[in-house]
Amino acid sequence: MSPGTKRGILIGSALLVVVAVVAAFFLLNSGRSAPEAATGATAVERPAAHDPNSAITEYLQDVSENNPDAAARLTDDNAAAAVALRSTRNALNPSSVTAKLTVLQPVPAGAKQTSGTYSLSWTLKPGQVWTYDVPFQLAQSDGTWLVHWAPSLLHPKLEAGQRLVVSTAPQDTVAVADRDGKPVVFSGPAGPRLVDGNPAPLLRTALLGQVTASTGGGLAVERLDAGGKSVERMFGKAPADGAKPTVTGLSLAAQSAAQAAVDGYQGSAMLVALDTGSGDILAVAQNSAAGSSPKALSGLYEPGSSFKIATSVAAIQQSGLNAASPVDCPGVATIGTRTVRNEGFELGATNLQTAFARSCNTTFGKLALDLPADGLKKAADELGLNADYGIPGLSTELGKVEPAASKDEQVEDGFGQGRIQVSALGGTLMAATVATGKAITPRLWHDFETTVLKGYSPPPAPVLGQVRKLMRAVVTSGTGHAAASAGEVFGKTGTAQFGDGKQATGWFVGYRGSVAFAVVLENSNDSGPAVQVAAKFLKSL
Repeated sequence: MSPGTKRGILIGSALLVVVAVVAAFFLLNSGRSAPEAATGATAVERPAAHDPNSAITEYLQDVSENNPDAAARLTDDNAAAAVALRSTRNALNPSSVTAKLTVLQPVPAGAKQTSGTYSLSWTLKPGQVWTYDVPFQLAQSDGTWLVHWAPSLLHPKLEAGQRLVVSTAPQDTVAVADRDGKPVVFSGPAGPRLVDGNPAPLLRTALLGQVTASTGGGLAVERLDAGGKSVERMFGKAPADGAKPTVTGLSLAAQSAAQAAVDGYQGSAMLVALDTGSGDILAVAQNSAAGSSPKALSGLYEPGSSFKIATSVAAIQQSGLNAASPVDCPGVATIGTRTVRNEGFELGATNLQTAFARSCNTTFGKLALDLPADGLKKAADELGLNADYGIPGLSTELGKVEPAASKDEQVEDGFGQGRIQVSALGGTLMAATVATGKAITPRLWHDFETTVLKGYSPPPAPVLGQVRKLMRAVVTSGTGHAAASAGEVFGKTGTAQFGDGKQATGWFVGYRGSVAFAVVLENSNDSGPAVQVAAKFLKSL
């Protein structure tokens, strides 16, 4: 999905910034902190205003066009103005703002101050426009006219330390519940908030934003004091109390288990889990070393040997192999013009199941070379790696698999070391497809549909029956044996070198029962820890 398309489905997400900017808003009148980088339209550098009309006209234009930094530079408190303007805009999340000058008092000869009034209109939802008059003051300093900054420029009643928010309920109620009925998000006069503990930080924007998008005809603007208590309802009517909570497919139990599993790993770790029956996104977790950007949902990585799932689908379906088919696994082999090595082992004459379980690169490089140029892409298509979905509130990428540009690249693609890229979500979808034999539509919500932008058809059932044998052998007798204690687990490990080849990403992709998962460890140089993280997660469910 194109970034623009995906951003378009982030319904009401700008409202969520109000939570993050509470502390910053206390700087409304202090000027002690530099403003954040501009969001929305690009701030425009303007020359200094040498007359009062230019100063207030340009200020109002910048406010209307969502240029908070440019507007702030036309005030006498740049830092406080920039933070307050941006925070309020993000909190109210208007579709448009109109600021118009209504009165500007004449400036007597020699005077360096004047005042006036402007009209400020917020279009909050279709048919809901909040309009009021705002008094202002201007003063001249070193030949430049500046707007005197005060919180009252946002609303005449707004005082230092106070803020405006959209109220989503007259009192605290459960706005979002997980698939088991447990509260995830509460709504109240101060806006939506996650339950204590911030259980799903990567999904925070999606979960909170959907509350705002789902408030229906009710919408109210509240003025809160420094402690977050409502001082006054400024506009509108809050949604009726007692509304049925929105239901997410998230499982707080699975999310807690996933977060604990990745937090127990010292390096960068991410884990995604899906329910194979419903497509519910059960958990999306990253540890602090992985950062706050949702890489688990959209970060693309070379999948390494976890892509041998797709290579096996192609070899079974297109070349007529099965789990018992004889194959060779030398320690080193020249395949085409490429020299391919295993990680310090050779099996000689063996079968496909054993070569898969031990992750023999030489076997799978040869299998890939024997396929048509688009053979691996067809298999990847059937496993959902090139599919695309519009999930309300989320921006996702599953993978990118194209026909190999050369025979050498085709060999490398066979064991996930070519130009193939997959995300943790994509790996989870691939495992879920093998588990069920069905095309999976991932969803975050029970009440809001996922849009299928590019769907897929799974491999034939007999093909997947053979692949399941291969994936089970990985855990019973192969590279994923560390997950054997977590139950009847099916999986595939992967170690994908990147850059100069000195570092590698570790993978473990698989499923147990109705739960599909993918673990991705950046720079782990080994798939073993990924298996251990997955086992810890599965044991906690």
